[in-house]
Amino acid sequence: MVFFVVFILFSVLILRLGELQIVFGDDFKREIERTEDITVNNPVPRGKMIDRNGKVIVDNTPLNAITYTKYQSADQKEMIETAEKLAKLITKDTSKVPEREKKDFWIIKHPEEAKAKITKKEWDLYDQKKLDDKEIYNLQVARVTPKEVSGLTPEELETIAIYRDFNSGYALTPQIVKNKDVTPEEFAVVSENLENLPGVDTTTDWERMYAFGNTLKSILGDVSTSEAGIPKEQLEKYLARDYSRNDRVGKSYLELKYEDVLHGQKAKVKNVTDKTGKILSTEVVSEGKRGKDLVLTIDMDLQQQVENIIEDEMLKAKQKPGTALLDRAFVVVMNPHTGEVLSLAGRQIGKDKDGKTVMNDYAGGNITSSYNVGSAVKGATILTGYKTGAIKPGDYLVDEPLVFKGTPKPKKSWKTFGSINDLRALQVSSNVYMWKTVIAMGQGKYIPKGPLVLETEKTFSTMRQSFSQFGLGTRTGIDLPNEMSGFPGSDNKPGLLLDFAIGQYDTYTPIQLAQYVSTIANGGNRVQPHIVKEIREPVMENNELGPIIEEIQPKVLNHLDMKGEWIKRVQEGFRMVMQAGDGTGVGTFKGVTYNPAGKTGTAEAFYDGPVKSQKNTPVMNLSLVSFAPFDNPEVAMAVVVPWAYQGNTGPSVNMTIGKRVLDAYFDLKKSRPLNEETVGTEQQSTNADTTQNSQQSGQ
Repeated sequence: MVFFVVFILFSVLILRLGELQIVFGDDFKREIERTEDITVNNPVPRGKMIDRNGKVIVDNTPLNAITYTKYQSADQKEMIETAEKLAKLITKDTSKVPEREKKDFWIIKHPEEAKAKITKKEWDLYDQKKLDDKEIYNLQVARVTPKEVSGLTPEELETIAIYRDFNSGYALTPQIVKNKDVTPEEFAVVSENLENLPGVDTTTDWERMYAFGNTLKSILGDVSTSEAGIPKEQLEKYLARDYSRNDRVGKSYLELKYEDVLHGQKAKVKNVTDKTGKILSTEVVSEGKRGKDLVLTIDMDLQQQVENIIEDEMLKAKQKPGTALLDRAFVVVMNPHTGEVLSLAGRQIGKDKDGKTVMNDYAGGNITSSYNVGSAVKGATILTGYKTGAIKPGDYLVDEPLVFKGTPKPKKSWKTFGSINDLRALQVSSNVYMWKTVIAMGQGKYIPKGPLVLETEKTFSTMRQSFSQFGLGTRTGIDLPNEMSGFPGSDNKPGLLLDFAIGQYDTYTPIQLAQYVSTIANGGNRVQPHIVKEIREPVMENNELGPIIEEIQPKVLNHLDMKGEWIKRVQEGFRMVMQAGDGTGVGTFKGVTYNPAGKTGTAEAFYDGPVKSQKNTPVMNLSLVSFAPFDNPEVAMAVVVPWAYQGNTGPSVNMTIGKRVLDAYFDLKKSRPLNEETVGTEQQSTNADTTQNSQQSGQ
């Protein structure tokens, strides 16, 4: 019976094996041999940034790098073993390893001790399914003591840091383990031991290199690190666009604004894996392409000189009394016809960790901070007066102290000028002329010692709408993120309308002042300023610029709804400021050869800077707008020096900065070969013709 039973069982077994081999054999064979094609994207270096003269501003520096590619079949034990082996070959920064991950690693390395941290009662609850695995594990983590964690050796901490990098990305996608300060010895020894380090590889990575140090750094922007990857707040957006979590992306300004251009086309690699996830072969589907290059409108030679001028003049001014709150200054230089920004400079006095005075880049403040700028806006006030019929070109008004009912002291100009016309009012910066213009605009009439009665709400609206045509109080449209529009005053009292007329109520940014003076200089076109001049294919092997993909064309946002002769009259008033008689800029610009025009500005304001104890302290803001040459403008400039001094008098740092900047521009122009100026001159001539035609059609 036993023999018979065994015989039957073996017969059944043989029949079953035969069925599996004959009937299902091919199916199982195909399953064993089954492979899967998985395509992954590998990042490429970002595009470069180049100045208008071909000088590289931002580039990529190659770095030796150690990477890890996580196989689909890799388990925790294998990954930790690989991390331990790698930790013996390289040094790894452990300062960023979280306490929680140290506890996790301790539990992995000490399973029995970790198990003992759970009480018998808790294990009973676990057996009764009243506690789950996650709850048990959390109890273990909570009970790992600081002493136990502190007992981890430096090599174990390095293992944790490496293992953390191993787990930071997707399967089959290379993750950076170390790409900074990889020594030649580390690179070599890891390369020699790759067979014993599954998933580890040695390759070449990159990091951003800024050829001019901190010059313009705040405008160029930042890129996230390989460790940080995509910022959390932008993760969903980038993942939807085929980015990986650890991709480096632009975080601010140009790097952020032109992320799509600079990021490049990722390399595509097809990994053929077996059913366990083991890679059988790798095939490059697409080599990938470095990001496209940005050619900026910036002239880095001029930019560096302008920053040095700002620093020098600020430090000189700080030696004079009443300048304790002076800590920043801004300069914008642009082509008034094309909107190309030649220099966007801002410097801020700060302290380093040792308390030493340093100059920090604050170019971004040209678009993100606004101030009362004073009389620099009087050109807009005069033109608004023409447009509303409050004054006519050539009208004379009496510059005299104005006494209003309820005011403790008269309102007056810095000097009493008597009967003056509009040109003279600009030349000597008469406040009274502007005030009487606004009073007429508001359907009021000046009566000595009488009340100031105006249609303030309507007049404020008219003035702000008119000023916005110049770019004052509205975004200029510059191709940078985070531009602010300034702050309009919130009250409509008649006296504040007078302050508005002389630039002492609403606040404006330095870039707005540059657009405003450019609008006057070019005959009435508000041109959109821009930092990027061209987008090009990557630089070729011989370092020649690649082919142009896109050239940023000048964009006129609006044309002043004003007669051409009105604008020319204000241009003449600006020329008189710089070149005629007792013009407020003559003392500084007398004798220069480049035929400047412009308007100075001093505003009584209240301090609202970083020194909290000085909040609302009365201060003077200084400004200057200018263009040159007067008869054929090729450059426009705005200078803003907030909180320049306290008291009645102080350093004219706006004037000294402005003159030295224009000197530098024209000196650079003379020093360069003619062929370097040809493109800019032709473009300027073309746009000058366009402006003239626009003026004629507007008239």
